[in-house]
Amino acid sequence: MDPSGKVALISGGASGLGAATARVLVERGGKVLIADKAREPGEALARELGSRALFVETDVTSETAVQAAIARAKADLGGLHIAVGCAGIGTAGRVAGKHGPFPLDLFQLTVNVNLVGMFNLVRLCAAAMTENVPDAEGERGVIVMTASIAAFDGQIGQVAYSASKAGVVGMTLPIARELGRFGIRIMTIAPGIFDTPMLGMLPEEARQALSVNVPFPTRLGKPSEYARLALQIVENPMLNGETIRIDGALRMQAK
Repeated sequence: MDPSGKVALISGGASGLGAATARVLVERGGKVLIADKAREPGEALARELGSRALFVETDVTSETAVQAAIARAKADLGGLHIAVGCAGIGTAGRVAGKHGPFPLDLFQLTVNVNLVGMFNLVRLCAAAMTENVPDAEGERGVIVMTASIAAFDGQIGQVAYSASKAGVVGMTLPIARELGRFGIRIMTIAPGIFDTPMLGMLPEEARQALSVNVPFPTRLGKPSEYARLALQIVENPMLNGETIRIDGALRMQAK
């Protein structure tokens, strides 16, 4: 799908991977609706990107909030052709730790935001995309979900996070098989260690310690590199129903 003139809704779009994706899509002539709970950075990014960007405060776990964001995309930007799910949270804790078992409410929160919230975005955006007129390739929409390499080699303490991201990977193919008849593709990106606000809270020493384990390039990933992959997924019609790791060949150790 040619992103020029198309409208993309990006959850978690106010910062990190989502913000980088918003920038690259606008650079390619697209329009973006930045859907995020963080109002101040979201509005600032929309101002930076200009008339082809709009911020809407959105909680991906809320059906009403996501429906409202989709309605704004249609009314103010002219439609909905691309959806990129970048909203998520990171949590840590051991199943049987020094202070007792992993809190059940924290596990439920992690799965609710990272997996249920992603599915909520996908189902509502897909339903809206079925109404689009197909392009020359027969496409009506493209959806990109974000998982993590923790879905495949999660570390000790990542049980809730790994479970939530593995769920995103697991629903990629069945959704692709179902939506193919509408001309809607769906892919998942599984990033390794990227220089995002989530990692930005760590001391520089800890950030460096993480990056030395990446075979090549031996550094943290750049959000712009995630965004370039998301753009390639949008543009390449044969990419469908698969998860792509973007991690510099990193395979995480047990801890």
